[in-house]
Amino acid sequence: MMNDFISNLILRYPQLEVCKNNIQEAFDIMVGCYENSGKLLVAGNGGSAADSEHIVGELMKEFRLKRKVYSDQAEVMKKISPSKGKYLAENLQGALPAIALTGHSALSTAFMNDAESVLVFAQQVNGYGKAGDVFLGISTSGNSQNIVYAAITAKSKGLKVIGLTGSKDSELSNLADVCIKVPETETYKVQELHLPVYHCLCLMLENKFFGL
Repeated sequence: MMNDFISNLILRYPQLEVCKNNIQEAFDIMVGCYENSGKLLVAGNGGSAADSEHIVGELMKEFRLKRKVYSDQAEVMKKISPSKGKYLAENLQGALPAIALTGHSALSTAFMNDAESVLVFAQQVNGYGKAGDVFLGISTSGNSQNIVYAAITAKSKGLKVIGLTGSKDSELSNLADVCIKVPETETYKVQELHLPVYHCLCLMLENKFFGL
């Protein structure tokens, strides 16, 4: 089933054939993370910052499938408050824990004002990251220094690192446990291929944890 998602991706975007093994490897790393109660930390700059938020949105709520909260949690909520617990159980959605490091404006601006601004994502990885978590760094060049520093910090704390870049070898691709290098070099063209790749990963993860 997982390969069906990747096959469908390549049917629509044949140029991504070169990425299929790395997409599968990235998926396997994320599954291992979530199966062990880990979380995903995501960061990027500019359009890649928007992609970071997009990915978190697909993981933290329903994407294509219905995601009821697990039955044991639903029963506990109903015991805590029969009426409100029932409402929560019927309307909350199952989530795969993910945090976009781009979304904390007060923290980020305070850190950039008081300390080394290039370390803004590394600081958050240092605070949020635990061994077994995953850091997903998005950089069209693979050489964005705030992403590279965050990746080094992640590895130092026992996180797996996944890179999402363009086709060229880079600092991030050399650091990452797996790097999905889409076959483009111009920024907007790289970004156009990043979206279907991460949508595929999110679909695969949702199917894995919330599929029938």
